[in-house]
Amino acid sequence: MAAPRRPNPDRVVDAALGLAADRPWREISLADIAGAAGIRLDQLHALFRSKDAILDAFTARIDAQVIRGTDEEAAAEPVRDRLFDVLARRFEALRPHRTALASILCDALAVPRSGFAGGRRLLRSMTWSLETAGVSGAGPLGAMRVRGLAAVFMSSLFVFLRDDSDDLARTMAHLDRNLGRADRLMARLNARRA
Repeated sequence: MAAPRRPNPDRVVDAALGLAADRPWREISLADIAGAAGIRLDQLHALFRSKDAILDAFTARIDAQVIRGTDEEAAAEPVRDRLFDVLARRFEALRPHRTALASILCDALAVPRSGFAGGRRLLRSMTWSLETAGVSGAGPLGAMRVRGLAAVFMSSLFVFLRDDSDDLARTMAHLDRNLGRADRLMARLNARRA
């Protein structure tokens, strides 16, 4: 009998996503994930206390990938273009995990607790997305921006999950339209505050 592998957080995340690509997320147990990662359950527990914690690690991985991909010269571009670039990079990073995401999202929509945890992750990621684009996510106005960007992203995510084009053309067109709407709404709100 082979010895269990040394615990590796990335391997656990990959194992969980692999399982989610094959069956509903709600049916996958922590023992299933440990087995797929080739580690013991106590080793999994030392790394992650829950399936939500595994999804937190996956989201943090995607956030880091998006942040690393930022072009410093893009800072001179209009805010809408910078946000489009950040969210387009996020969709590219998520592309290999599309089937798993669909499974996880179905669970989030069906189970309130999962939806709450997923909402928290989404808002945290959208805060990082704004900051990566050079837009503050702090304070009351920042909170409004975070929620607005989350709405744009989620609307585009549902298109992304069905977009089988090589260049994600439908997703990018939808994203661009929704960023345009959000941009116009923010301009109206700013005009009222002035």
